[in-house]
Parts: sequence; C-alpha cells; structure tokens
Amino acid sequence: MTAYKAPLDDLRFALFDVLGAEKTLTALPGGEAHTRDLLDAVLEEAGRLSEQLLAPTNGPGDEEGCHYDKASQTVTTPKGFKDVFRQFAEGGWTGLTNPEKYSGQALPGVLGTATTEIFQSGNLAWSLYPLLSEGATHALEIHGEEWQRERFMKPIIEGRWTGTMCLTEPQAGSDLGLLKTRAEPGENNTYKITGTKIFISAGEHDLTENIVHLVLARLPDAPAGSRGISLFIVPKFKVNDDGSLGARNTVAAGAIEHKMGIRGSATCVMNFDGAEGFLLGQPHKGLAAMFTMMNAARLSVGVQGLALAERALQNSLNYARERLQSRSLSGAKFPDKSADNLLVQPDVRRMLLTQRAFVEGSRALVLYTALQTDIESRASDEAARKKAGELVAFLIPIAKGVVTELAQECTKEALQIYGGHGYIAENGVEQFVRDARIITLYEGTTGIQAADLLGRKILQLQGVGFKHFLEEISAFCQQHSADAALRTLIGPLAIATKQWGDLTLQLAQRVQANPEELGAAATDYLYYSGYVTLAYLWARSVAAAEASTQSAAFKQAKRDTAHFYFARILPRCLMHKAAIEAGVDTLPAIA
Repeated sequence: MTAYKAPLDDLRFALFDVLGAEKTLTALPGGEAHTRDLLDAVLEEAGRLSEQLLAPTNGPGDEEGCHYDKASQTVTTPKGFKDVFRQFAEGGWTGLTNPEKYSGQALPGVLGTATTEIFQSGNLAWSLYPLLSEGATHALEIHGEEWQRERFMKPIIEGRWTGTMCLTEPQAGSDLGLLKTRAEPGENNTYKITGTKIFISAGEHDLTENIVHLVLARLPDAPAGSRGISLFIVPKFKVNDDGSLGARNTVAAGAIEHKMGIRGSATCVMNFDGAEGFLLGQPHKGLAAMFTMMNAARLSVGVQGLALAERALQNSLNYARERLQSRSLSGAKFPDKSADNLLVQPDVRRMLLTQRAFVEGSRALVLYTALQTDIESRASDEAARKKAGELVAFLIPIAKGVVTELAQECTKEALQIYGGHGYIAENGVEQFVRDARIITLYEGTTGIQAADLLGRKILQLQGVGFKHFLEEISAFCQQHSADAALRTLIGPLAIATKQWGDLTLQLAQRVQANPEELGAAATDYLYYSGYVTLAYLWARSVAAAEASTQSAAFKQAKRDTAHFYFARILPRCLMHKAAIEAGVDTLPAIA
C-alpha cells in the first residue's frame, strides 16, 4: 500500500505566502470570516479525513473495482466507499463552497480547490462521485429556476443525492453538434428524454438515494448543430412536489466501462427511454449551461493531475531514501551500509526534482486560478470581477491541459525510481500511472485545451486575459529587478515573457494567413505557455519564501527547486518554439 500525507505546509505556503489569499478573501464582500485560522482548520480536517479514510481505500478499491448487476441495472461500489461517502457528507464537505441558502457553507472556491487536491490524492476514483456533483450544482445555481434549486440542488449539496453531466454519445464526443438524444414535450412542463449517453462518471452507484442527471438533448424544433442543444434535469427517481422520492424514472445504466484506471469509479453507459425531465435554462441554450459545468470541471481535472503527482512524489521520494542500491559514482556515502541509497544518484535526483518542480508549481497555478474565481464571483468592483474572469478564462486550458500532461511525466518518473518494483501491483505505484492516463482526456483532450487557448482565448478574444497576465509578470519582474535573491530568476523570466508575447503575435499573423497553422501550433503553444507560467509562479514562490517566516530548510528547498526548474525545465520552451516555427508544412497529409 502506498503512503499519503496531506502536504499542508506547502498548501499553506502557496495560499498565504505566495498568493496572499487571506488578505484577498477577507476583503471580498461576505468574506470577513475567511481568515487564515478558519482556512487552516478546514485544511487540517480535510487532511485527516483523506489520510485516515480515503487513502486506505485507494488500493483495495482499485483492485476490487465496481460491480454491475445486469438484471437490476445497478452498480455496487468497492467496499468502504459508501461508508466514507456517508462520513464525508455528514462532515458538510459536499456543500463546502455552495450558498448557505441551499445548505452549503459558502466557503471560498480556492479553499474548495485546496481540499479537493487533498481528497483526490487520497483516492481519485472515490473523489469523482462528489466531484461531479459540483458541476451540476453550479449549473443549477446559475441557470436553474428557484423551484429547481430547492428540489434538485439542495439535496445534492446536503450529500443525500449526487449529480452527473451527461454529454457524450457514441457518435458525439468533443463535437456535441452531432448528438442525437431527443427531448419531446410532455405534460406539466416536463419532457420525455430518449437516447444513450456514454462515459458518464457516477452515472449509477449505491452511495446515495438518488442521482440527478444533467442531460444534453434536442427539442423537436431544434436547429441543426450545436445551436440546437438544450439541457435537461433528469433524476434517477422522480421527485414529488414536497421533495420526497417518487417512482423510478426510465433512465438506467446499460453497462459500466472496463477501464485502464480509476476502477473504483463507475463509468456508465446511460440509457434514457422516455425519461421524465425538466428544461434547465433556455431552449437551445444548453451549451451555455454546459460550459458552466465544463469550466469548473476542467480546473478540477487539473487538480486531479496535481493530486496524483503529489502522491507519486511522496512515495518515490520515500522509496529513494530507503532503497539501498549500488554506490555513489564519487565514492561510498554510507560506507557502514551494504550500499548507498538511491538519492546519491544524480539521475534519481533529477527525476525527484522534476516531480517537485511540477507538483509545487502546479499547486500554485491551480490555487491562483481558483482565487481569481472568488474575485470574479464576489468582488464589489465590476472592473476587478471582469479582469479576474478574463484571467480565469485564459488560465483554465493551461491549468487543465498542461498540469494533467505534467502528471504523466511525474507518475512515469516515480515508476522509474521504483524500477521493476514499481511495475508490480503490490507496491501501488503502477496505479498512479494508470489513473493518470484518463485526466488528459477528461473534459476535452490536451489538443482541445490547446485549441481553446490559442484559437479562442488568444485569437478570438484578442488575448485579453493573456495581456493581463503578461502585465502582471512584467510588474513582478520590475518590482524584484534589484532583488539579489531573485537575480538568477528575474532575467530569464523577463526574457521568456517577452519571447512569449512576440511568439504569440507572430503566430497570430501566420494563422490569419493560413488557418491550418492554428492546429499545427496549438499544442506546442500550450506547453510553451505552461512552462513560462510555472516559471513566473516559481519566481513568486522564491520571493514569498525569502520574505516569510518559513524554516531555513524550507526556503532552501524552494530556491533549489526553482533554480532546477529554470536551468533544466524552462529551456524546453526552445523546443516548442522551434516546432511552432516549423509550421504546418512539416505535417504532410497522410493517406
């Protein structure tokens, strides 16, 4: 079994020292109580829950998987999952960031992101059950009518029900304009939903008494393509006017997928056979509501990458400290032992520092993005809300696309450190590699995130969020230009930032001349953007560490990792720049 210890010290450092979350949150309307003491207490309890309840179910849950009964079309989750969910709901975690009016605790979104990392590190497969509910409640809050919030949203927040997102169909993946699920008008403002959805996380399970599906479908008069999609609320059990459960609805799981990883999470084929549903939002405007769910989910998937990378780092570091294997190239470092440990090997340190650089840099990125969502939703100043929203829109594809890809590298390096012992299931590391594969596909593949960043956030929206971010980095570099502790970081960061802006302008001109250049460059541009973004956050981390009361060892670890990142990781931008400049002509047609 693999170990897990919630990284509370680094979470606190990122939140309070690097990002100044306490000052920001307490200055927002209604945030006076969101002090460091409160946030600390929540983080502590989240760590306890994850370490003591979630982490022990991770390996056994993967080994057992979910059980599908064809006769009853029901799913049984792995042993222990239901009891953990009960305790999770009783602790109020299912409504941590939701409005108090609907039984939530109205705590900041950035705190929800921090606790989500802790829970996902404990057991990613289990965490998907409550996680899908977050997107559903967010869509209901923004697009639903008041009676819909009371009847469907409130029980989810209370942890009595869960929610899903039913988007994908066999012929309609990222191209939702191809979906065929139908919605026929019924009696009393209801609709009859008919069709099949696939890859539905938590579509069926035994954790709660009801499941609320948010389903994309077409009305009879819907125009073709994505403009003709509407969103519907379809509960597993019908709900009476007083909130009590009624008859079983005609929606059921036709099967569960047999997957490479996250085996404890039920990924279902859902069949809707004239199921009773209710329109959520306006007719033919389902994509707007869907993107409400999608953006929140994309950030959460980025956090999944961080969570897996954190646990992989913890275990590979422990293994490297304990594993005795050969001697240092410069002579024995532990002559009283049969061999030196793995940490004496430079290449092992390279793999561990790579993991640390990505984990701690990614943590700063997802928390930074989440903090902007709090500003966007709660700031009293309209200009501040607008700017924060533009920053979030720009950063979401980086936080999702790059962080999940870096998690692949982190889990791979952890496996390398274990060697053959990592490949066998008993040591648990191979599960991290398998679980991590899905997160680059969830909520849009890396290529889709790249196209969103370059095609929409940079070109279509004229890079408004990008400009804000460049201004912030430039201001940081100017502020610390004479700071001796950051001298070796500020120069390279300023150069990389200028090159990022220049490359973006050049690329925009090339895409205008030939639209195919967008697809040819997008993924490399995404990586380039991610590496510069992490460089900025690492420089901020060193500046924050120097000004903090952290221990000397903590500060030195931040300095060492930042210098490693700038020397060995940031130069990857040169490779991606060369690939971008090679252009679409280097991608010939394939017969």
